Amino acid sequence: MKPTLLILAAGMGSRYGGLKQLDAFGPSGETILEYSIYDAIRAGFGKVVFVIRKSFADEFRAKFASKLEGKIEVEFVFQELDNLPEGYSLPEGREKPWGTGHAVLVAKDVINEPFAIINADDFYGKDAFVALNQYLSSCTKQSEYCMVGYHLYKTLSDFGSVSRGVCKTDADGMLEEITERTKIVGEEDGIFYYEGEEKTELAAKTPVSMNCWAFMPGFFDYLQTGFVSFLEKAGKEMKSEYFFPFEVSDQLKSENITVKVLDSDADWFGVTYPEDKPEVQAKLNGLIERGDYPNDLWA
Repeated sequence: MKPTLLILAAGMGSRYGGLKQLDAFGPSGETILEYSIYDAIRAGFGKVVFVIRKSFADEFRAKFASKLEGKIEVEFVFQELDNLPEGYSLPEGREKPWGTGHAVLVAKDVINEPFAIINADDFYGKDAFVALNQYLSSCTKQSEYCMVGYHLYKTLSDFGSVSRGVCKTDADGMLEEITERTKIVGEEDGIFYYEGEEKTELAAKTPVSMNCWAFMPGFFDYLQTGFVSFLEKAGKEMKSEYFFPFEVSDQLKSENITVKVLDSDADWFGVTYPEDKPEVQAKLNGLIERGDYPNDLWA
């Protein structure tokens, strides 16, 4: 059974100033996520599922449906604020999305096979998709998951702070702990994460999650239960978020799952701020010149 690629693409790009998921970065107008889909297809993935909002569904279909027809199966699912479990309602005044855990959960009805998760606005490189597919193909248990861990120093922005899932692994590369750090900054004397005014240094090669994971479909059951617990505790807060790595952490602590961290020395790149775009375009052009990608992905 071929795995599915689940693309988280429902963000509004507040820091970027627009829908960066649909912005052109490649020489023939390709978005960043098109390179991920291209890599996934040649790595052996059989379906792509876009998590988007209904408000820009027409734009997504117009952008991708014809390009991908006949190349890979395509599904669209919607992350909406009122897409909640039975018995729960949207708090009045809530505008912030519920987080990546909710984004993954809305795809549960269209995914019944092993699947990988990525962000729409991050470039992961072809080796990441090969590694994910190989791991999923070798798994013998529903409890075996994996993630691609990138070196922290290769995932920073020159134009502001970033959020990263900071990973702690054992000697065999198995994930022991992941902690979401929402304000990481590269400075002259090192890399630091901030909690209020307090800052703590992080090693340059610390493995971090860039939301490049692979799961078995049973993960949806954990998310479903975890999201209900989250709503009970923090559902009435206006800015609370349920991130799927939270659920990974909880299940690791309960010893219900294992997560292999696939170490990557690749040059991850992505866009958080508008100023990131020229550098991303330059890196893509460099990969095209090297022969990793054609000048027009779908020609």
